Parts: sequence; structure tokens; C-alpha cells
Amino acid sequence: MELILDLRTIFVTGALTCFFIGVIQLMTFATGRFTRSPIWWGVSSLCIGAGLLGAAFRDTIPDQFSVELANTAMLAGCLLLLFGIRHFGGRELHWFGFGSVLLAVWILLALSPGEQGFPARVIIVAVVMAFCDAAIVREAIRLGRQEKLRSAWLLALLFAPTVVIYCGRIVLAMLDQVGTTLFPRDAGANAWLAATGVTFIILRGQALLLLAAERSNRMLAALARRDPLTGAMNRSGVEQWLDQRLRGLRQNEVRASILLVDIDHFKAINDTHGHAAGDEILRVFADAVRGQLRSDDILARQGGDEFAIILPGVGVREAVRVAERIRGVFRDALAAFRDLPEQPTLSIGVAESDLRGKSLDQLLAEADEALYRAKRLGRDRVQAQLKPVEA
Repeated sequence: MELILDLRTIFVTGALTCFFIGVIQLMTFATGRFTRSPIWWGVSSLCIGAGLLGAAFRDTIPDQFSVELANTAMLAGCLLLLFGIRHFGGRELHWFGFGSVLLAVWILLALSPGEQGFPARVIIVAVVMAFCDAAIVREAIRLGRQEKLRSAWLLALLFAPTVVIYCGRIVLAMLDQVGTTLFPRDAGANAWLAATGVTFIILRGQALLLLAAERSNRMLAALARRDPLTGAMNRSGVEQWLDQRLRGLRQNEVRASILLVDIDHFKAINDTHGHAAGDEILRVFADAVRGQLRSDDILARQGGDEFAIILPGVGVREAVRVAERIRGVFRDALAAFRDLPEQPTLSIGVAESDLRGKSLDQLLAEADEALYRAKRLGRDRVQAQLKPVEA
């Protein structure tokens, strides 16, 4: 038994699906967990739905609504979807280009009326949609590489096939192989392509929501592991890092140097200039330290003006040199703060330890002893807790 698909019914079903997805995307934004990107996606889905619904009534309502307005609305939805992805990725939005494309599309569609202009309309629509989908694939790949979002790769996978389909439509239209009407008596492959397109619309809508949810979850996880003022890890973040670092290791001791840093005279700054000035000093310190660390080194805020730095695979003598560099760059970074009652300095305790089998408190204990000795000797210095053999 041959399965027959009615093309108009598919268009109506696709329109209703787009309306439903658009409402869900707008409601997703209303939860307050996401940026404004779901607004773009929601409005995009509504525009595409309006375009499909208008096209479904082709030959029963005036062409101004079923051809020009319907196609323009559908292409506006595709462009808004691209804008939403670019906004999600923090990219610049070109409103002038958006308006120019829609105006050009409207004019070109108006200049290609009736059955004679059907192939030209197919080319116009397919070119714009192929460009939008290709640009979305590019943006999704960029998000996948830069932010390591797995759902971005899924999004690229869902948009890439339609780029090929639209390019195929362009070639067929240029060869005058697309007929003269949107709804021929024997839809055949066109009906199956339309049904496939509706499926892609549903999957894309879900992939967009997955993209937003994945980034939101990562941001929440990062906030749970990091100090919001300085961006340094908090205690929970360090403990998770230690657990991940040691998981699965069977051979070789995991050595690291621990630096415990205290900002000297920090209380005097808070008392004299207020907590806003103190917060700025903390940010300056964190920025200065990050410039001296490798990608796998850890900066953590212990609380107040005390920080811990973990240097995996670094011996105590090299760690002392790193600590001295940190003191120097922090001193240079404070050159702009000339009205401070007393220039902040750093007291740093350094110790080398085996990460395996020790709690965070145990790792910090020896560095804490060295830090205490640095303070007792007058502050603004680096002290190392050497092992008996090294001593």
C-alpha cells in the first residue's frame, strides 16, 4: 500500500508545530534562567509558522499574502534565528543588513508573479535560507569549539543537511526542474521533503533549548565553584579539581607546590577607603596572578584576603620563583593606587606536597606554616617550607 502525503496538510502541520515551539521558547525565557536568545528563537519560530500557514493557502488567497508576505515572513524567521544564535554567542548583530535583505526579497518576489515566476521565487527563497542555515552551522561550530557545548555540535548537524537540500533546489530551479506551482497534483518527492523539513523544525527547536540549558547549567556549576568577585575557585571548586586530578591515576606520585598568599595591610584599606576599594584590590591581585600561571594551575580564594595557588608538577624552588614574580607584578599593578594609606604587599608561604591521599586542609598546612613565618619576619616576603633533605 502506497503512503500518500498531502502537501498542504504538511504545511499546516508545520505551521502549528512552529507556533507551539515558538510559545515554548518564549516561555523558556520567562523562567528567568536564560539570556534574551530564546526571545529571538521564539519570534523566529512564530514567523516561520506564519510563513508556512500563508503558503498553505496558496491559490486560495491573494498572492500578496500567500506568496510575498508568506515567503518574507518565513525568511524573516530564518534571519531572526541566525540573529538569535549570533546573540547567544555574543556576536554583533547587523540590523541594516537584516532590513535590506527583507526589502530586497519582497521586491524580487513582487517582480516574479504567477506560475511563470515560480522558479525564480524558489531560487530567491532557497538562496536566503541556504545562507542562513550555513551561517548557523558556522556559528554552532564556533560555539562547540570555544565553549565546548555538545549541543552546539548537534545543532550544526541538524542545520547542515538543509544547506545541501536548498542548494539542490537552487540547481533544479535554474534548470527549470521545479515545476510551476508549490502544490502540484502529484507532490511525490516534494511532499516527503516537506515532511522531512517539519521533522527538522521540531528537532532544531529542541536543540536550541538544549543549547541554552547546557550553557545555563555550566554557568550555574561555575558559580558554585568560583568566587564571584575575583573569579578564583572557592573551596568546593578546589576539592572537585583535586578529585578529578587524581581520579584514575595508578603510577607516579602527583607532586605539586602550594602557595598560600596573604595581602598585607588589607584591613587598613577597607577601614580607610571602604570595601569597594578593598574589592578592587582583590580583583587587581587575581588578575595579576592569572597572568603568571599556566592553564592547569589553580588560583583559589580561601576567604577574605587569603588565596591559595596550586602549581601541579612544580618543585618548591621553582614555586618560590613564581611567588617572587607574583609579588613583583602585584606591586606594579598597584602603581595607579597612589592615595592608599599604606601600599599593600604580599606575604607568601610555599610548600611542596604529594596531592594523593590528602585533604585540602592537609595540603595547605605546610604552606600555612611558611606563610606564618613570612608574616612573623616582617611581611612582604616569600618563605618556603623545605623538606628535611632539601633543607
